Amino acid sequence: MKPVYPLALLGLVLAAPACAADIRVNQPVPYAENAIIAEAIKAECGIGTTLSVELATKANALGNTLIEGAVGADSGAGRSLKLEFVEAQSAGNAFIGHFKSAAVRGELYEDGTRVATVTARRISRGGALGGFKGSCAVLDRVVTAIAGDLATWLAAPTDSARLGDF
Repeated sequence: MKPVYPLALLGLVLAAPACAADIRVNQPVPYAENAIIAEAIKAECGIGTTLSVELATKANALGNTLIEGAVGADSGAGRSLKLEFVEAQSAGNAFIGHFKSAAVRGELYEDGTRVATVTARRISRGGALGGFKGSCAVLDRVVTAIAGDLATWLAAPTDSARLGDF
């Protein structure tokens, strides 16, 4: 009897995600006008860039390609995702313990019409070896988790989604 492994492998290679698409996003992800974010985070940490890069990598692994471009109601044909940070907190430090969190809101548009909204929030106390990490490194860890949540959501978006730590 011949093994069926080559056929199974071929099936995996040829399989494509059902919702694969090019999606325009704002890069780096901005802070909302009324966001609750300390100026030190804005000045010292690049969480907007981290989210853009990590989201692009994770979305690509799930079959979506993120490209920089116009987002929102005036974005034109195709899909766009308007994201913005609404909260980021950096309490504590490596010596007394971290407490970091961030939240992002997004709106997914198809041909200029809003089709879904999402809010993603994550919290971290620093994780393994947190005592050896700086505040921005822990916030990057939080934002990377949010990127994974959003990438998974983009593969099968639902309206009014709440992802992560709620």
